[in-house]
Amino acid sequence: MKKLILLVFLAGATTLSAQSISKNALGVRLGDNDGFGGEISYQRYLKENNRLEFDLGWRDSNNVEAFKLVGLYQWVMPIDGGFNWYVGAGGGIGSFDAGENDGTFALVAGDLGIEYNFEIPLLISLDMRPELGFNDNYSDDLDLDIALGLRYQF
Repeated sequence: MKKLILLVFLAGATTLSAQSISKNALGVRLGDNDGFGGEISYQRYLKENNRLEFDLGWRDSNNVEAFKLVGLYQWVMPIDGGFNWYVGAGGGIGSFDAGENDGTFALVAGDLGIEYNFEIPLLISLDMRPELGFNDNYSDDLDLDIALGLRYQF
């Protein structure tokens, strides 16, 4: 009986300290992003501590026009008082036009970050996303991108 009471108490304490992640979040991710700068970012809840994130980045400069779509599966863990940390993995595809050089590329990516969930429907995050690209003419190296995310939760 004592074990059952202890188990119920621990389950209740865990439930009270666990923070739910939003069903949907839409916003921007601003950073280096391998020369792409800003990305439109969408997060979709899957289950208690898991979500998908999709980011669409584009670049339109004098020398290069490109876009990149990245999808990540993320594990979200609560820290305390509105803070969560998360880790994820995924991949993406893109296309580029750099004058005489144009084509497509693929990439694999990881994700590690921290976020704060405000009392209002705003989520702010800071993450690091290493990406390994596969294309000799555009994205064939390991990039370590750091970005700030601002998302509206709904």
